[in-house]
Amino acid sequence: MNIASLVRENIKKLSPYSSARDEYSGSEGVFLDANENPFGNLNRYPDPYQKELKKKIAEIKNIDAKNIFLGNGSDEVIDVIYRTFCNPSEDKALTFSPTYGMYKVGSEINDIELTEIPLKDNFQIDLDKLNPFLEEVFYKVIFICSPNNPTGNAIDVRDIEFILENFNGIVVVDEAYIDFSSQGSFLKKIEEYPNLIVMQTFSKAYGLANVRVGMAFTNEEILSYFNKVKPPYNISGINQKAVLDKLNDIEKVNAEIAEILTQRDFLINELKQIQKVKHIYPTDANFILVEMEDGNYTYNELVNHKIIIRNRSGVVKNCVRITVGNKEENQKLIEKLKEL
Repeated sequence: MNIASLVRENIKKLSPYSSARDEYSGSEGVFLDANENPFGNLNRYPDPYQKELKKKIAEIKNIDAKNIFLGNGSDEVIDVIYRTFCNPSEDKALTFSPTYGMYKVGSEINDIELTEIPLKDNFQIDLDKLNPFLEEVFYKVIFICSPNNPTGNAIDVRDIEFILENFNGIVVVDEAYIDFSSQGSFLKKIEEYPNLIVMQTFSKAYGLANVRVGMAFTNEEILSYFNKVKPPYNISGINQKAVLDKLNDIEKVNAEIAEILTQRDFLINELKQIQKVKHIYPTDANFILVEMEDGNYTYNELVNHKIIIRNRSGVVKNCVRITVGNKEENQKLIEKLKEL
């Protein structure tokens, strides 16, 4: 696949901003090059390419650091993808609904038409509905959220591979919840598929939503364009350190993931005993999509008792999305649901 043919012409011609840290990347010296204040502990610009952090991520993910891009949250990664591949008011993107809302917001910000193909009743991709779009030349990007938000299920691997093999554009597999899934990651397939971008995040399994660091894994050619498009210092030094500290205690992270999975099982078992619960959808994530007798009523009553879940009734009829909390939080939720 000719990746360069998918990239916007202005991006191919773009000369990225050259920062002082591009010209000198050493860590020691008398720094009089970047117009920084000489006083304070946070006075220096951060590493624009997050080399130390990427090295640690590469070690944990068992992937080469040259295949890693970091964004200010996955939302910045989504924006960079649109900016790199899609010409405003001309090119199009595609996704499958219901799914993560930032694909739509990102398309609207960048003036890109986003086609949303409804998922089947089991929340899997309908390839028959997708096929007519695969060869349309103005479609540049397909976003696939797996495990999907808000439905919770992982998308069939065979369907994703079919799209990768039959779409002459970029396929983004958003794996924000992959750490909670028994289905394997597409991370190891980036060498097999030159049009594949895998997104992951530190906001879910790593408990760093406040830090806003998202990851993209893909080939060096695509990353060369991303590094032209991104702002020079898009990840603060404070946030880089916070992620590094977390990665240096990966055993604790794994223990927390295990506890979330235990609590997920607890919630599912308890929800099955509640009369107003009509259906519990299968989940590969750290949340559960639940159909209630009346989703709006359930949401409002819980809010009145300071228990906040997500009302998804406008997306999936009478459904609420329940994030798996800690043991005490989950028990409070179940007790209140039994009282309704």
